[in-house]
Amino acid sequence: MNQAKPAETRNYRTLVLWLLTLAYVFNFIDRQIMGALSPSIKADLGFEDWQLGLLKGFGFALLYTTVGIPIAWLADRYSRIKIIGVSVFLWSFFTALTGMTNSFLTMLLARTGVGIGEAGGSPPSHSIISDLYPKEQRASALGVYSLGIPIGIAFSYILAGVLVETLGWRGTLVSLGAAGIVLALVIALVVREPKRGQMEGENIVLEPVSVGESIKTLAKIPSWWAMCMGIAWVSFGGYAVANWGVDYIVRFLPEYMPGAGNGKFRWLMIMLGLVHLVGYGAGTYFGAVITEKLAKKNISAYGWMPGAVLLIGVPALIAAFWVESIYLHLALITVYLLCAGVYLGPSFAAAQTLAPINMRAMSTALFFLILNLIALGGGPTYIGLASSALTEQYGEVHALRLAITSLIIPYAISVIAFFWAAKTLPKDWAEAEARNEKMANG
Repeated sequence: MNQAKPAETRNYRTLVLWLLTLAYVFNFIDRQIMGALSPSIKADLGFEDWQLGLLKGFGFALLYTTVGIPIAWLADRYSRIKIIGVSVFLWSFFTALTGMTNSFLTMLLARTGVGIGEAGGSPPSHSIISDLYPKEQRASALGVYSLGIPIGIAFSYILAGVLVETLGWRGTLVSLGAAGIVLALVIALVVREPKRGQMEGENIVLEPVSVGESIKTLAKIPSWWAMCMGIAWVSFGGYAVANWGVDYIVRFLPEYMPGAGNGKFRWLMIMLGLVHLVGYGAGTYFGAVITEKLAKKNISAYGWMPGAVLLIGVPALIAAFWVESIYLHLALITVYLLCAGVYLGPSFAAAQTLAPINMRAMSTALFFLILNLIALGGGPTYIGLASSALTEQYGEVHALRLAITSLIIPYAISVIAFFWAAKTLPKDWAEAEARNEKMANG
């Protein structure tokens, strides 16, 4: 096979990778900040748990999941950089607008707008990264990109702790929106559109395909579906905990409530930020690097590695909500995050490599459609509804604890899916390589 000779220098592709990662950081800050601001919004506007659950989950995911498909269709045909720039601008604008709302309905509409914007971030970014890095380095490159998740979640906590007591929850959202608009301009000015499929070969021939054809093709790849189910159900639990963890702590330990005047809320936010930055960040990066090395000997590692570490992480997570010490709670959450981050790089690399070259943006979009319908739409919303249903019988604290404990079921589904992927990956991976090599050679 003739190797491609891309025009991009190593320094330039590294710059692009980190700019796209920074956009993903803002993506997750704007997405997850509601979890950290939730107690302040509840105190100010008097929302109930089911309303907060809709704002954190279903309201955001309502159009985020479906708009990603037509955006990915565009990204497989037109300028991915322009799509990313417009998307970052839109979600940042609606984040700022969220801080200006005064009712549940207007905030729900603004959050839906944030979701529409964020739908255009990852599919074209994954596609661009796959055109800058060969398949042997794709998991680690996408692992770096996936660092946007732990860094974004970490800074959503840290910024909430630093800003909310000075700017309030409204000022915090407006400030984040303004910063994101500046980033959108930088990306539009700095990043160039790479040649599609250049890492697979110089004589690449790409025929545009319809959404229906993409779905039909991907539906025939068992490993694609298995990895998708694995990431979807582990993310169901992850989004649920990220969006309700702060609510649980301030209810269980009221001295950590924002506005108490003792500095404990700020301390808590900074600690949660550091836990996600160090724990989830290390799990994401080193999980991708280690899995990539193991996969050189046996490609099944992309499946069994994420599943195996969850057998350690999930019990630690559940235990964290049954201990009385805040320090032990944070320590157990750190163990969970180290294990949970491992699935990101391998899952995204599988979504890109298993898909035909001309369906890569669509592959990621379909991945995120299924993932976010289940996880982002379901996780936070489920916890809000379950907590509200149990509150009268058990009280606010124990109701929320029981709702979070029940997440062991979706986590079990995730582990099963990852081990299923480990069985089907060798055959599917070999077929994907043969198909892409054929496309690369015209």
